[in-house]
Amino acid sequence: MATARSLLVLLLVVTLTGCASSQQAAPPTSPSTDDPVAATDTTQSNASSDPVAADSAAVAATASEAATDWFHYDATGASPGLGTNEAYRTVLANRTPKQTVTVAIIDSGVDIDHEDLQPVIWTNDDEVPGNGVDDDQNGYVDDMHGWNFIGGPDGQSVEYDTFELTRLYNTLHDRFADVDSSEVPSAARDAYTRYQRIAAEFTEKREEAQQQYQNVQQAHQVVQVAAQMLRDHLQADALTRQDVEGVSSSNPDVQRARDILMYFYQQDLTPSDINEYHDYLQQRVEYNYNPDFDPRSIVGDDYSDKTERVYGNNDVTGPDAEHGTHVAGIVGAARDNGIGIDGVATGVRIMSIRAVPNGDERDKDVANAIRYAVDNGADVINMSFGKGYSPYKDVVDAAVQHADSMGVLMVHAAGNDGANVDSTASYPTRYYENGGHADLWLGVGASSPDGGQALAAPFSNYGDEKVDVFAPGASIYSTVPGNRYDRSSGTSFAAPMVTGLAALIMAYHPELSAAQVRQLILDTAAPHGDTQVTIPGGSRTVPFAALSRTGAIINAHAALQQAADRAN
Repeated sequence: MATARSLLVLLLVVTLTGCASSQQAAPPTSPSTDDPVAATDTTQSNASSDPVAADSAAVAATASEAATDWFHYDATGASPGLGTNEAYRTVLANRTPKQTVTVAIIDSGVDIDHEDLQPVIWTNDDEVPGNGVDDDQNGYVDDMHGWNFIGGPDGQSVEYDTFELTRLYNTLHDRFADVDSSEVPSAARDAYTRYQRIAAEFTEKREEAQQQYQNVQQAHQVVQVAAQMLRDHLQADALTRQDVEGVSSSNPDVQRARDILMYFYQQDLTPSDINEYHDYLQQRVEYNYNPDFDPRSIVGDDYSDKTERVYGNNDVTGPDAEHGTHVAGIVGAARDNGIGIDGVATGVRIMSIRAVPNGDERDKDVANAIRYAVDNGADVINMSFGKGYSPYKDVVDAAVQHADSMGVLMVHAAGNDGANVDSTASYPTRYYENGGHADLWLGVGASSPDGGQALAAPFSNYGDEKVDVFAPGASIYSTVPGNRYDRSSGTSFAAPMVTGLAALIMAYHPELSAAQVRQLILDTAAPHGDTQVTIPGGSRTVPFAALSRTGAIINAHAALQQAADRAN
């Protein structure tokens, strides 16, 4: 998939010409009070948790021809994987897991009936399915496989939500929109300044999205008309590139339709890619940047009460589980069953916790999702989401502290803006606003199968303080809903590589603490620090060592070998 920017350029070429021959920092801290702009009001970020924006339409999927299992390859090879195949072939040969490890996937939902995931889905044995009773008295009725914190008591679920920037704008706009700047009391000056900054950023981004959508609507229509014309000409229900290439007609309209589609094919773009980008922009305009859109009534909680923990429903799949299902498959898709793919870990169970809509997740839901995972036995939590504002960071911090105190390892995707997260706000984070940090946390960047100068995926965030390690995250083939499989790119899919490795080590070495597993992963990661790479989001080259604490890519074989040596 092309980047959002390059795809937009291509679409505009067609829109404007109609001719195939046309040319073409550390997050700031502030007191956490009831002020909904705490902790983020001096740093601008484009980060978004939206799975579509972050890991599909706005992410460049490199090496589309890479093998479907490239991420299992040798960690020191030309296309560095994580050495899983070698680990199973040698260190783990003729061995079985000593314990079952529970991995919580906080995400958009997981297709628990997927053929390659159903055998590894976590089941709450203390709950009687479907009886409408909270049998285990944990506060959540019939939570057989996890919980949905963005669902309502009537069974409905939130699919789309606004960005946090939009919600902040709404809150501050209600307070300051009609206030004369000369009449703002001194006690509210800082908040008023924040409002001005938030309003300017929101207005700019909304107008940009609206303009892009307007332009792409025209191009989208051109491509749809061209595709329909060729389907009619060929009397076919579907088109392939080969079909389009073979079209020859004296009808100038048919030939023009062919030229339009061939232009996109030559850029490795299909009509479905263009449809996807159109839908992505439509979502941003109609939902993410729409200040009049608020789906929270579906959930039915008291959203102002950030201490409220019991709400939602037990639908852990939800209306759009593509992102979470892809993440889950990487961690633990059933191995050696002759179906689909092999996940990184055996001996795991996947707990699905819905907290991430198509839009920005809310701090209250993230905090409760983390607490649910910890309190219901998760050993590792995968968090493939993030955003640039965290108005109730103190609530999330408290949940992270709870997980840290209970020995639960947290793995977080670094994000996909090609940005340095040491100097750009990105949440959640291991760093607490009142000082200190979580010890059991791993921040993960994404590597590419292309290796060499392209070793760092071009979209990946980085930071030699806040990103611990890299893992394969480009052109990753995994499970998607409906017993299907597909490729996606993003740090969202690098994080579950690390989660899977942590779970695998825990399954075979229960004697190791979460802290020891974390350190083992870092100590044994394959060093690529001296490799000169193109810096993500830019064009200059830097040593790979500059992009993370370790300058390395996780290495399952080395980690498991060292764990085995220690055990002996």
